[in-house]
Amino acid sequence: MSKHVLITGANRGIGLELTRNYASQGYKVIGVCRESSAELDELASQVIDGIDVTQPDDIERLIDLLGDQNLDILINNAGLLQDETLGELDFDSIRKQMEINAYAPLRVTEALLPRLNAGSKVALITSRMGSIADNDSGGRYGYRASKAALNAFGKSLSVDLKPRGIAVALLHPGFVKTRMVNFGGLISPEEAAQGLCQRIDELTLDNSGGFWHSNGEQLPW
Repeated sequence: MSKHVLITGANRGIGLELTRNYASQGYKVIGVCRESSAELDELASQVIDGIDVTQPDDIERLIDLLGDQNLDILINNAGLLQDETLGELDFDSIRKQMEINAYAPLRVTEALLPRLNAGSKVALITSRMGSIADNDSGGRYGYRASKAALNAFGKSLSVDLKPRGIAVALLHPGFVKTRMVNFGGLISPEEAAQGLCQRIDELTLDNSGGFWHSNGEQLPW
């Protein structure tokens, strides 16, 4: 029987490469996104589009369309990066990043708990920029805060889900050449996805709740 993986933000960038990687391993990939792409349509076993992960009604529709499928892996990948300048802070931008980067993964994970069983895994695609100890360059107020909040949510999830046999990982993909950073990163989406898949493969209840770089480095909180 095929294993099932659900990936949010699956239509491009890292999400699309994660889809490609898991499809090549024989997984049934459920790609969730606001708007699909030709590549996702070709790779995924099921595409559920029109989903805004910040909207409760859309999450309800996602649950309905999943039916009785159980998930071996849930990857909360959808995210937003915007910039703010001190003295000209855009609090609507900060609020939007909190909604998409922090609240939505928690919302999705809670909603899909009935589809997760003992042995299932939850991956939260976070960022090194969510590390408070590692912040030596300032700025990026909304992105940093939203990813730090996601890290806090993920750590609590790892504690609360351990008795159910569900492991949780907080994963930084690296500085990846995607549209989010105007393709100015250091590694390709393919390389990032390979590393992320390896970290998820190595995820157990024993190392649940860790904050990891896709290359295997443990990151500071």
